[in-house]
Amino acid sequence: MLRDDELVELIRRGESDRVEFTESTTDLDKVRQAICAFANDLPDHRQPGVFFMGLKDDGSSAGLTIDDKLLQRLGGLRNDGKILPFPAMEVDKRLLNGIDVAVIQVEPSDNPPVKVDGRCWIRVGPRRAQATAGEERRLTEKRAWGNLPYDAHPVPLSSIERDLDLMKFSNEYLPAAVSPEVLRENDRQLIEQLQALRLTTPDGIPTATALLMLGRDPRYWFPGAYIQFVRFAENELSNTTLDQAELSGPLPEQLRALDLLLKRNIGTALDLRGTTHAEKPDYPFDALRELVRNAVIHRTYESYTPVRVTWFADRVEIRNPGSVYGDVTKENFGQP
Repeated sequence: MLRDDELVELIRRGESDRVEFTESTTDLDKVRQAICAFANDLPDHRQPGVFFMGLKDDGSSAGLTIDDKLLQRLGGLRNDGKILPFPAMEVDKRLLNGIDVAVIQVEPSDNPPVKVDGRCWIRVGPRRAQATAGEERRLTEKRAWGNLPYDAHPVPLSSIERDLDLMKFSNEYLPAAVSPEVLRENDRQLIEQLQALRLTTPDGIPTATALLMLGRDPRYWFPGAYIQFVRFAENELSNTTLDQAELSGPLPEQLRALDLLLKRNIGTALDLRGTTHAEKPDYPFDALRELVRNAVIHRTYESYTPVRVTWFADRVEIRNPGSVYGDVTKENFGQP
């Protein structure tokens, strides 16, 4: 976050397309709109926008009490699901010019337009406004990572040392991704290996793939990155469950745990017909595993919704967040 002297200078200059003051904590929707506008950075300052809570329009004290509860509420705006894509922001309490203020610093998004409840907000000088169609088009055109798939996007504010399990990378991911011959000939440093596998950007920021595969806490960055499993005794939803689990952690760990869960729930019956007795499973394990893995792979991680596996007495339902790809619709699904 910016230093105190830098923040004081922003207050001295007053509200602008990078700075906003507010006295009240009652309207969090306005705070979300301000965060969204700073993240969109329509003027292309490529510098953070700063929201000061506890200041009047002239920069004087509004007499607001800044406590931990307020800071937690403000920090929760980042991932409450209303601002998408998730903004890169920091929240802190600072004593500036003798005034306690809550400071929200918002980094320009690599993937604009950012929206609140589907509406795109921008800064026009010292005021906030909804973007026109033309302005939203400009935001789309200035995406730094717009042509890359989502999982190759960097995740701002994440770091290699703090957020990635580098031991897991060296012992598991790297040997699985690179042949032994190449590894023997490779004298690259760990940071270079991460970049070569597109797990970090050239400036060392972990990508979505890195955090999903190697993250110490993937759900901090992607709240929906888990699998919810429930097995019911009946053919419909009921209060009687036979098994349930919530699988979190890096994706490889989730999938390994899911394999065990599926095997535990697949029943087998003896086929007594013929001269030999054969075991017949309720569902073929390989097919069921493939379906669930497809649900994990072909989902959006911009949603808070997990992959859901709901096992009934007569069927298994698998649901993931997202939509069909490209020109596919419900009507033409399955057609060549």
